[in-house]
Amino acid sequence: MHGPRPNSHLKEDIRDYWSRRSETFDLAFGHRIPEGPEFDAWAAAIRERLGPEPRRVLELACGTGEVTRLLLSLGHEVTALDFSEAMLAVARKKHAGARGLRFLLADAENPMEPDESYDAIVCRHLVWTLTTPATAFAEWHRMLKSGGLLLFFDGDWAAPTRLGRLASRAIAMLDKVVGTDPHYDGAMSERHASIMERLPFGDGLTVERVLPLLEAAGFRDMTVGSHAPIAKAQRRTADLRNRLRTLLYRRFILCCRRAPAPPSA
Repeated sequence: MHGPRPNSHLKEDIRDYWSRRSETFDLAFGHRIPEGPEFDAWAAAIRERLGPEPRRVLELACGTGEVTRLLLSLGHEVTALDFSEAMLAVARKKHAGARGLRFLLADAENPMEPDESYDAIVCRHLVWTLTTPATAFAEWHRMLKSGGLLLFFDGDWAAPTRLGRLASRAIAMLDKVVGTDPHYDGAMSERHASIMERLPFGDGLTVERVLPLLEAAGFRDMTVGSHAPIAKAQRRTADLRNRLRTLLYRRFILCCRRAPAPPSA
């Protein structure tokens, strides 16, 4: 008889935290992707890396289906996966009747999808939450076709940049004047901190830390891109507090591929 899986309690805490936030998640700045400059900037970042042709895409940790909407708008066939039934319920309602879309309740670290079944794997703000990143990357590599792409958007959420520390102080002053934002992560900040301190990347997800793990899993052709065009687009429509939030952390876009299989003799 098997015992509990490693990190099972942490996994349940993560699931419960985001499930509780599902109904208001789209109200938190940085999660919803509104039509207009921000939507266009995200779409451009994805199109630049995945290319213009339709692909079979696995979206990990789809949440309420915001990146799902981007992928569908670009013509991709999408399997949108999340391990929170509450998040999937919101996403299903948002995309009712959409073609080329399949939802899947599963763990992003162990999706149990067939070998070499996807042209691309895409995720946003997932990698920092991985409890066993080396195992997850190996699984993602297994599910990609030869030459398939892994694209993820993430950042170092543990330590604000120098400019971010100034922005944080300005946000704190605004909070005192106009009141705190009830939909931002601070609504459950103690639970968020408790989860973060138990994660492998809880003390900071950086490119330097993640590249060796990706390489060990078999990924090649690593390219690191800037999140700045997306942040610039967000600032075009955001209020002052949210414009400051775009300055808090060092964020990045990472794309790599499963090496193409050698030609047969």
